[in-house]
Amino acid sequence: MPKPHLLLVEDEPGIARGLVFNLEEDGFRVTHVETGEEALDLVWEEHFDLVVLDVMLPGISGMEVCGKIRRHDPRLPIIMLTARGEEQDRIEGLATGADDYLTKPFSLDEFLLRIKGMLRRSEWYRSGGGTGQVHRFGDNEVDLKERKAKTAQGEIGLTDLEVRMLQTFFRHEGETLSRAELLAAVWGMAPDTETRTLDNFIVRMRKYFEADPANPAHFHTVRGRGYRFTRQMKN
Repeated sequence: MPKPHLLLVEDEPGIARGLVFNLEEDGFRVTHVETGEEALDLVWEEHFDLVVLDVMLPGISGMEVCGKIRRHDPRLPIIMLTARGEEQDRIEGLATGADDYLTKPFSLDEFLLRIKGMLRRSEWYRSGGGTGQVHRFGDNEVDLKERKAKTAQGEIGLTDLEVRMLQTFFRHEGETLSRAELLAAVWGMAPDTETRTLDNFIVRMRKYFEADPANPAHFHTVRGRGYRFTRQMKN
């Protein structure tokens, strides 16, 4: 089997050298660039299995790079690295299309586990594991097999993690799923993982599929317990 090919976009030489060394030691093929412009040139020309993208870059920001990559390829997994811990920055990163993020400084073990988990899920979908019927709710139509959705805002492409989250909600329609259950099912994270990624993904689902994201009709918060999906809107 060929080694998974990762694109690392990081302008701090010390951090980049450490990440490249450990990723290659773990069996990955790594291409490293320091700017967003270089990253975009490569993404248009080469195949990558995953992108590790720093937010703070010279020239084009990581946020802008992420958005451009996502419009080019809605399925390419993207992990963002940020030194900023503010919630709004995390929400912005996920809103532009990132699948996950890590705030510096981070654990190398956690970094490698998240990459491996994301690659496993990506391969699972490519091999047909994410197939299923078309799902309709409200004014939305979601095709899990084609990874596309028709919404009131138009047609959108779905990332592998978005497909996995939607599939989990569809499979457990009407049930309240805890944070631990969703983190395990969608990201493969341990139940005690401290992260706001899930909450920010729920924000993304509401932005896509809710007529009024502030008053969701389908993706509900169950205070103190988790989240619940319902297909039918209440009268």
